[in-house]
Amino acid sequence: MKSFSFQLNRRGLITLLMAMLFALPAFSQKMAVQGTVIDENGEPIIGASVVDSKTKAGTATDFDGNFVLNVDKNAVLQVTYVGYKTQNVNVDGRNKLTVKLQTNSVVLNEVVAIGYGTVKKEDATGAISTLKPDEIEAGLATSAQDLLVGAAPGVVVTSNGGQPEGGATIRIRGGASLNATNDPLIVIDGVPMDTKGTLGSNNPLSFVSPENIENMTILKDASATAIYGSRASNGVIIITTKKGQKGRPQINFTANAYVNTPRNYVNMMTGDEFRSFINNYYGAESAQAQALGTYNTNWQKEILRTSVSHDYSLGIGGTVGCLPYRVSLAYTGNNGIIKTSKMDRVTLGVNLTPKFFDDLLAVNLNLKGAYVANRFYDGSALGNSIGFNPTLPVKNPDGNAFNGWTTYVNTSVAGPNDPGASINTLK
Repeated sequence: MKSFSFQLNRRGLITLLMAMLFALPAFSQKMAVQGTVIDENGEPIIGASVVDSKTKAGTATDFDGNFVLNVDKNAVLQVTYVGYKTQNVNVDGRNKLTVKLQTNSVVLNEVVAIGYGTVKKEDATGAISTLKPDEIEAGLATSAQDLLVGAAPGVVVTSNGGQPEGGATIRIRGGASLNATNDPLIVIDGVPMDTKGTLGSNNPLSFVSPENIENMTILKDASATAIYGSRASNGVIIITTKKGQKGRPQINFTANAYVNTPRNYVNMMTGDEFRSFINNYYGAESAQAQALGTYNTNWQKEILRTSVSHDYSLGIGGTVGCLPYRVSLAYTGNNGIIKTSKMDRVTLGVNLTPKFFDDLLAVNLNLKGAYVANRFYDGSALGNSIGFNPTLPVKNPDGNAFNGWTTYVNTSVAGPNDPGASINTLK
């Protein structure tokens, strides 16, 4: 059995004592703070969150509104509760605190649309989420569906493809039917839209510029069917566009530019690697080997690109006499990362909101128009770019493009077509 001994000389002892003395003030900085959180009427608030803003250590109030928290004597406590304004309290060496929270009247008095009218948020029943574009960090947003991505609980938005105007699959609290549609009902300024799209566009949300949206209300539960019937069984998305306001004319102009680039490419055989594989598998004198080209073509890079998209929005609002008005004009040029895929959209909106009989009668007049030009591409182009022969050139030696090539390795089945011809970019 081994034994160990430890000796401490005088210098080491002095060093240890000094280190302990300097550490004492650091330990003495911590203190137990007791407090009570009450509302404006002096009633205790149960479950209020009390957090040290520096260390993020926190606790919650009990049934009597009391809390105990070990913090630094100069700590700042952040007290929050739903429906009340957040309050920051300086401890300043005090071990007992009383925190009075004020009602957040802005939140409770916020007006939400519920289909047959508007109510205060505190009076609304059912599951409702309200979104305002100005409060959403959506990044690239060329349509209303982009504003919904990750913005509301229970709402899942899945892109339908790489088309600039391809639309998205929207599900509110999942799907409820196996053989019928699970798409929510979309209502724009009180007008229900066909979720299957219209002529020239398969996405009804593409007709609305995000810059012209005032707010979006999502009705999630079955109570929406009392307003819109069975069409609302999968939920309702109510979009309210901006309207004219009383006052002097105001002009708003916004311009945005976005850059889209392919993130990664699928690692495929080069032309040389493919020729070597065919020669080894079939033999250098085989018909398959004789049909090989002499090129090294990366078909993914031939059909993909780095694109630049941009949009512009101009809005003019004010009052003429006693008539509030708003006129908006927006243009969106959305270029996809697939060559030739693009969407050009021009939207025009005129809104008049007069009131009569001492504001007892309000009239909302809307005139909206949209022109959408889409350049579609063959959806199989992406798959073809992976499976197509990399030894063939993009164009013939005379400059004409190949069209309709099929694979030759297995002649019993048809292979992928020329991806360049699929997107019709080669001239």
